[in-house]
Amino acid sequence: MSSFLPRPRLLVLSLGGTITMTTAPDGGIAPTLGAAELVAAVPGLAEVADIEARSPMKVGSASLTLENIAAVAGEIRAGFAAGIDGAVVIQGTDTIEETAFALDLLVPGERPVVVVGAMRGPQQPGADGPANLLAAALVAASDAARGLGTLVVLNDEIHAARFVRKAHTALTSAFVSDMAGPLGLVAEGRVRLFTRVTRPALAFDPGAAPLPPVALLKIAMGDDGRLLRAVPDLGYAGLVIEGAGAGHVPGALAPLVGEVAARLPVVLASRTLAGPVFARTYGYPGSEIDLLARGVLSAGLLTGVKARLMLTLALAAGADRAALAQALAAYE
Repeated sequence: MSSFLPRPRLLVLSLGGTITMTTAPDGGIAPTLGAAELVAAVPGLAEVADIEARSPMKVGSASLTLENIAAVAGEIRAGFAAGIDGAVVIQGTDTIEETAFALDLLVPGERPVVVVGAMRGPQQPGADGPANLLAAALVAASDAARGLGTLVVLNDEIHAARFVRKAHTALTSAFVSDMAGPLGLVAEGRVRLFTRVTRPALAFDPGAAPLPPVALLKIAMGDDGRLLRAVPDLGYAGLVIEGAGAGHVPGALAPLVGEVAARLPVVLASRTLAGPVFARTYGYPGSEIDLLARGVLSAGLLTGVKARLMLTLALAAGADRAALAQALAAYE
């Protein structure tokens, strides 16, 4: 009997993005390559695992929808049920942090899900796509990555979905995790994890229910509130506000925030993108103490875009205010 362990089985799903883009006839680059072509072009990738490659979409990631990602999550769950050991999702970097966090909520269990992309197209000098894809496959096939939820791997760094964000428009080192830093890295073909995160015991399954629209509104100096006032009457089911600093809005807007919160769920995040929303420090009109007392829920450590995803999926799953508060509390 052979003493060799069976090779891991990976599902690789490509949605498009810069990593798939080649020169378009009218100039610029556009998504053209599929998952099988990307996999075949990476030296050494075939030695990592047995790979099943599919291309559900070929779009720029700004065109992806949460419905698209819910469908991807369904493919991954089905693959895991059929014995797949890990999954890699390839897409554009613009919305990787959103896809990763949504998949973290939609795909429960221990098996790794890794989202990957590239900052440079395959025809550009120094294209980073092949190295990123190889590193992502190594992580997805690694036992060390089990139990960490969805991860993002770029520039040889391994990031947790809840912390990662794109912080630069051009550099290959564009992705950062402000609160915790990367969990580890890939070097010499080896996955090296230096720290682990405890994954919140949350999983949402919206099923066939339509996903409710949730607005995201950043508050700026001197905001007069006209957009805020319009949100409930535009058909939104919820609202995420990105307040200044630790979660603040102009004092004149505070009563209006309370009025909106009485009509639909309102979650307060910080536009600074790093650090928690405060709960008990500032007490002036428009401060976090004032807004929370008016019925607003705290996003904790979640950025506005991630709080919006959480609120959307939670509402689709039928969560009431108490359930929403409990889900968000997992990220404080």
